[in-house]
Amino acid sequence: MTRYFLGVDVGATKSHALIADDGGRAWGFGEGGPGNPEGVGYDGLARVLQTITGEALAAAGIDVGQIAGAGFGIGGYDWPSQREPTLEAIASLGLNAPLEIVNDAIIGLLAGAAEGWGVAVVAGTSCNCWGWDPDRREGRMIGFSWLGEAAGGGELVLKALQAVAHEWTWRGPPTDLTQAFVELTGARDAEDLLEGLTLGRIQLDAAAAPVVFRVAAEGDSVAQELIRWAGRELGSLAIGVIHQLGFEELAFDVVMAGSLFDGSPVLADCLRETVHAAAPGACLVRLRVPPVVGGVLLGMEQAGHDPLPLRETLIRSTQDLLRTRGRR
Repeated sequence: MTRYFLGVDVGATKSHALIADDGGRAWGFGEGGPGNPEGVGYDGLARVLQTITGEALAAAGIDVGQIAGAGFGIGGYDWPSQREPTLEAIASLGLNAPLEIVNDAIIGLLAGAAEGWGVAVVAGTSCNCWGWDPDRREGRMIGFSWLGEAAGGGELVLKALQAVAHEWTWRGPPTDLTQAFVELTGARDAEDLLEGLTLGRIQLDAAAAPVVFRVAAEGDSVAQELIRWAGRELGSLAIGVIHQLGFEELAFDVVMAGSLFDGSPVLADCLRETVHAAAPGACLVRLRVPPVVGGVLLGMEQAGHDPLPLRETLIRSTQDLLRTRGRR
């Protein structure tokens, strides 16, 4: 009898569910909006889980009782005290199968690391970094930018706006970022931009990060340095996990996950240079498949099914499935 496995990836901006069988073939995919309980609460998490899992089950043509194992990567799942309310939200799915919950960075690691262990650096709206050694000993960041873990898209835009303010107040050099943000927001000039930002009339967030990459590509030295800064900061997160797990002398994968890595190869180059100073054997790998694939692999483990031999098959099958849905 065919066994089916559920993977779930819940994030601050979007959430995915994927169902695959015990041969690594993807059958159903579901997608929805933000489910991080820090933003939507645990009731909101439950609703998102029901939406995306229901869609994936319908696409696969199976019911929830046929799921043999499940793996959940939950954005904002950082501390043991969060386990019980997270399990309560998952219970609304009616699963009768072994399952595990991890931070969403870990399923990105499972999806991208050939051996199922190493370090995952996530850089999208914000950033995070977690790792596993071969025995599943855990290394991690705290996951909060205000505690000094700040090199995602939102933080890059904030740094760019600070550079604009420094130019206007004569504290820093001229930068083409000023005119770029003026044009993006429709402000009259730099003063109008800064007034709008400080009074709340204008708001910019991580969605504006491509502007920084574009201005850098056009040769602006301030924007270029900001991208190098982000790469070094992300590398610093990875080094923290490397030190926690004692990876300095090992060969291992560093999985780069998240949309920020699409902005410029300079970001990955600076990350690589920073990491190699501490761990020369690290191999940087760009995640090219949705992290939810790692959730399915984790679900297979919970049911006692060895996932590693099926990883490549599952990746290809998932890519094929998403192409039929008109997704990349």
